[in-house]
Amino acid sequence: MTRGRMKGGVTGALAATLLLAGCATAEMGGASAGGGADAGGSAAARRFQAVRTSPPELRAFLYRMPKGADLHSHLTGAAYAETYMRMAADAGLCFDVKAKTLVAPTAQAPCGDARSARPGAAAVIADSVLYPVALDALSTRDALPVSGYSLHDQFFATFGRFRAAATSTGDLLAEVVDRAGRQGERHVELMVSFGTGPAAAIGKAFAWTPQAAADLAGTADRLIAAGLPALVAPARQEIDAAEARMRSVLGCGTSAARPGCTVSVRYLQQVSRTQSPGPVYATTLFNALLEAQEPRVVGLNFVAPEDNPVALDDYDLHMRMVAEAKRRQPGTNVALHAGELTLGLVPPERLRDHIRKAVEIAGAKRIGHGVDVMYEEDPQGLLRTMAGRKVAVEINLTSNDKILGVSGKAHPLPVYRAAGVPVVLSTDDEGVSRIDLTNELQRAVEEFGFGYADLVGLARASLEHSFLPGDSLWSAPGCTPPVGDGMREDACRPVAARSEKARVQWGLEEALARFDREMAGTP
Repeated sequence: MTRGRMKGGVTGALAATLLLAGCATAEMGGASAGGGADAGGSAAARRFQAVRTSPPELRAFLYRMPKGADLHSHLTGAAYAETYMRMAADAGLCFDVKAKTLVAPTAQAPCGDARSARPGAAAVIADSVLYPVALDALSTRDALPVSGYSLHDQFFATFGRFRAAATSTGDLLAEVVDRAGRQGERHVELMVSFGTGPAAAIGKAFAWTPQAAADLAGTADRLIAAGLPALVAPARQEIDAAEARMRSVLGCGTSAARPGCTVSVRYLQQVSRTQSPGPVYATTLFNALLEAQEPRVVGLNFVAPEDNPVALDDYDLHMRMVAEAKRRQPGTNVALHAGELTLGLVPPERLRDHIRKAVEIAGAKRIGHGVDVMYEEDPQGLLRTMAGRKVAVEINLTSNDKILGVSGKAHPLPVYRAAGVPVVLSTDDEGVSRIDLTNELQRAVEEFGFGYADLVGLARASLEHSFLPGDSLWSAPGCTPPVGDGMREDACRPVAARSEKARVQWGLEEALARFDREMAGTP
C-alpha cells in the first residue's frame, strides 16, 4: 500500500475534497444545528437548500445522495407485489380471489382462467381488472378501500398471502439489494429465516412446562442436545445458494454487473414471537449458534405483531430467552422490535415497559420502531439509558404511519434526537409499504425539517450502529467526521486497513465527497 492510497482505492485527496461543513453532529444520528445551518456549507448542502421546498426536485436530490445502511428491513416484506406475481406465474401458482392469496394448484383445485375463483397467476397478470386487485392484496396499496379493515391488519396479512411465491431467496435478495445499490446505500442488514423451520420443529417437539420456563439454562441444554447444532451447516448452505443466485441475477463479477453488487449484505435471523415457547426458544438458541459460526449472520431479531396476544403474554419470557442465548454466546448481536405499539392498539397497561425490557433484560443494541417510548414508565430515564449505552433506535416513518397511524408531531423521532439517542432511518418492509429508503429521507425533511447535515449524520449513524465487524472508522484518535479539511487520511488509515466496518464507512465518506463535487457543477 502506498502512502497516497488506502485499500479499496481511496485516495489522499479525499480529505481535501470533503467540504461538508456542519455535517459533524455532537452525536451521529442525534440533533444537529438544523436545516438552517446548511445554507452556507458545502455545494451539496447549498443544492439541498435550493430544492428542499420542491418535492420532485428534492426526491431526485435525495435519490442520488449517498446513503449509509438500511438496518431494519424484512427481506420478504421488502420485495414488491409485482415480483411475487411474476414468481407465482413462473411457479404455476393460482390466486385465490376470495381469500386474495397465492396458493399452489392441486389435482382437485387446479388454476383456472381469469373468470374462475382460482385463476392462474399468469392469467391474473394479463387481466386488467384482477391484476390491480392482486397487487392491492399483496401490499398496502389502496388497502383500506379494498379490504375494509385497518392498514395494520392489511399489512400483516400480506405476508401469508405471498408466502407461497417466496421460494427463491436469491431472487428476492437480488431485487432488494439492487434497489439499495441504485440509491447509493453502502450496507444492508436483512431479516431472514435461514434454517429456522427445522429449529422450530425441535422446539415444537419439546414438552414445555412451567419448570422449563423457570430453568431456561437447563431447557437450553436439552434443546441443544436435541440437535440444534446439526442445523448450522445446512443453514450455511442455504445462504451459499441464495447468495450464488443473487450474484448470478445481478451479474456480479461481469461487465454487466448491476449496482447491487457493490452493496455490503449481512443477515439478522428472525424469531417469530407468535409461536409457542418451545419453538421460540429453540429458534433463538439456534440463531445465536448460527451467528457464532457464520460471519454473514450478524444478529437476531424477534418479528411478527408485537400486539399479538401470544407476543404480549410471553414478552417477559422472550426477553429472558434472549438473555440466556446471549449468556451462552456472548458475541450475539440483538436488535429487537420493541414499542411498535400505540394507545388504542393495545390497552395502556401494555405500553409501560417493552422498550426498557428489551434494553435492560435482553441487552438489545438496537430497538426497532420504539414508537411508544413516551408511554413507558419513567420515559426520560429510559431515554438517558439508551443514550448512555448508545442503543440506537431504528425509525420507520412510513411503516409507523400505516401500521400505527403515528406520524408528524405525534411521532417520537424528535424526542429521541433531543435526548441524544442514536437514530437511524430504515424502511421496515418497503415492498409491502410501496416505498424505498429515499422516501423515508424525504419524509424526514418534509415532516421534521431535517437539513442536509442531519441526513449526513443519519447516514453515518447507520453504519456506526451496524453490526459489521471491526472497529469504527471514528475510533482512531484524530479521525473524526470531516468539517472543512479536518479529516486526515493518516489518522484514519490504520483502522480502515484492519476493519471491515471502517472500510465501509470510509466508502461512504468518499461517496459523499464525490457527490459534493457533482453538486458543485449542478445549475
